[in-house]
Amino acid sequence: MGLTRNFLVTTVTILLAVNLTVNACPPSDRAALLAFRAALNEPYLGIFNTWSGTDCCTNWHGVSCDPETNRVADINLRGESEDPIFEKAGRSGYMTGSISPALCQLDRLTTLVVADWKDISGEIPACIASLPHLRILDLIGNKISGQIPADIGKLNRLTVLNLADNQISGSIPSSIVNLNSLMHLELSNNKLSGEIPSDIGKLSMMSRALLNRNQLTGSIPSSFANIYRLADLDLSMNRITGSIPAQLGAMPVLSTLNLDTNQLSGEIPYNLLSNSGLNILNLSRNSLGGNLPDVFGPKTYFTAIDLSYNNLRGSIPKSLSSAKYVGHLDLSHNHLCGEIPTGSPFDHLEGSSFADNDCLCGMPLRTC
Repeated sequence: MGLTRNFLVTTVTILLAVNLTVNACPPSDRAALLAFRAALNEPYLGIFNTWSGTDCCTNWHGVSCDPETNRVADINLRGESEDPIFEKAGRSGYMTGSISPALCQLDRLTTLVVADWKDISGEIPACIASLPHLRILDLIGNKISGQIPADIGKLNRLTVLNLADNQISGSIPSSIVNLNSLMHLELSNNKLSGEIPSDIGKLSMMSRALLNRNQLTGSIPSSFANIYRLADLDLSMNRITGSIPAQLGAMPVLSTLNLDTNQLSGEIPYNLLSNSGLNILNLSRNSLGGNLPDVFGPKTYFTAIDLSYNNLRGSIPKSLSSAKYVGHLDLSHNHLCGEIPTGSPFDHLEGSSFADNDCLCGMPLRTC
């Protein structure tokens, strides 16, 4: 009887151990995560203290696995979040080190978020472009340098590419236009140079493109207008030249367009100001000339229009008074002349909105 009981206990123990092993992450995934951790130093919060034991699918901070395969699917490490670890410490995250190429061994990875750690440096491992299931790549808010991997376009499932607020240089890879699932592209506040790919309009699923605060040159690709879903386009604070493509004014979903602080010239396309869907328009600090198009009407609704610091001439269109709503209007530092129209929105604007023009008069400036 005793032998039978011992045999049963031993059998159950072995079965439990086998079951735990089956439900745990593969040793290769665990090894890749530990190599990733070894390349980083997080001195204050101890977020990697949970990365212990054989099963990286259970209670490893920021790691989750596919419930069917137990392969690592998501790495989600944000240095600024509402996680109890940060709330208890009363501080945001800080981390040094680099992103290890060992991550590329996690070939079932769908999400890689290593964001807002302030001091992670080094380059983006080129092999990241070989992760076939990657949908989200978010490395915002670090000190990552080097170039965007040339083969980034191989990630045909990628929906979010956020590399903003780093020190990435070089050009935008031409292969980026092959990311046919991409919805959000954020590359702002880096050191990117060269031209925007002319066929960027192939990114037909994209709703947000933020390329501001770089050193981009060349002209604005007219193919942006082919992106039907594009609602937010920010190319401000670059070195972009040429004129504003008139096609942008015909975009049906575009809500925010920021082109300020570039070297744009030519006239403002009339359909930019008559587009009833456009809500925020900033063309300030360029070399735009010509007259202000007289195209405003009852459907005009702008939260903000900033056309300051250009070479605009002529008078302020009286049709602006018929607009449904204009919250903020800045026409300062141009060469405008004549009487400022009366009524809304002019009755709530300050003199600074019209300052430093050639010969504007009327409220809120001097009497004509």
